[in-house]
Amino acid sequence: MLKHICQFLLGDAALVTATLEPQSIDTVVTSPPYYRQRDYAADDQIGNESTPRAYVDRLVEVFRALRPAIKSTGSLWIVLGDKYVDGQLLGMPWRVALAMQDDGWLLRADCIWHKPNAMPSSIANRPTVDHEYLFLVAKTADYYYNADAIREPHVTFSERSRMKGGRRHFGLRGGTPEQGKNSGRSNLHDARWDQAFHPLGRNKRTVWSIPLSKFRGAHFAVFPEKLVETCLLATCPPGGTVLDPFAGAGTTALVAERLGRHSISVDCNAEYLEMAKRRVLAARSEHSIMNASAQQAASLQKSGQR
Repeated sequence: MLKHICQFLLGDAALVTATLEPQSIDTVVTSPPYYRQRDYAADDQIGNESTPRAYVDRLVEVFRALRPAIKSTGSLWIVLGDKYVDGQLLGMPWRVALAMQDDGWLLRADCIWHKPNAMPSSIANRPTVDHEYLFLVAKTADYYYNADAIREPHVTFSERSRMKGGRRHFGLRGGTPEQGKNSGRSNLHDARWDQAFHPLGRNKRTVWSIPLSKFRGAHFAVFPEKLVETCLLATCPPGGTVLDPFAGAGTTALVAERLGRHSISVDCNAEYLEMAKRRVLAARSEHSIMNASAQQAASLQKSGQR
């Protein structure tokens, strides 16, 4: 693994990101502090605002400040959970998403992060929450997106298919109705199913089932690496740069390092930022040891063949 540039910047997200080089960031992957969820032990921290409106305004301010640093082909992935206050769901993720849309961003997708290992709840008058929202927001309509990098296995004609009688169409000429969504797709109507589906899999869906992650060095739940990986593969080209203005334990930087991307991590808490730095350095050290062992083994094997 090559050592990629990892910057760790301490300070207020809006103030720090406003100083970044213009047109230098390919994508943002972040999970801002949730409204009235946790105390991050920092002055003027985001999340403790007196009203939902004030919280939304603060987040919009941060993303507006970093906008000049985003390339014209750049995008943002924003993970947000909701909040109940006085027995009422506030709808905070959508408040933020719509406010950003009003501020000039393009809202391209709302994905559901389903957490199969979500904490149980004793609540008896509503369903237990086991999801959060993940919004894909772009700066312009011409943003970078690599659909092939995150494709899923095909389901049609597999044992997982829910299509009633669907498997009977396989290999049958004229087995697909000419009307409806498949109208005009000659490959389907001529039973050339091998040419009707992308060889790398189907397009990524908007429900992502990814377990929660834990990191022993943090007292809070951290980003699942798989979640960050999906975002980076889709919207950050190889050798590109990802920004996380609310870095926390540094999972975005950690995944960026593994995938060959540069990263910039910003946080208002010095302890968290130091934690993030240690995680990346530890991963580098571990990989260097593994790489050296693999090279030594290859060298010994080559010597034995002579």
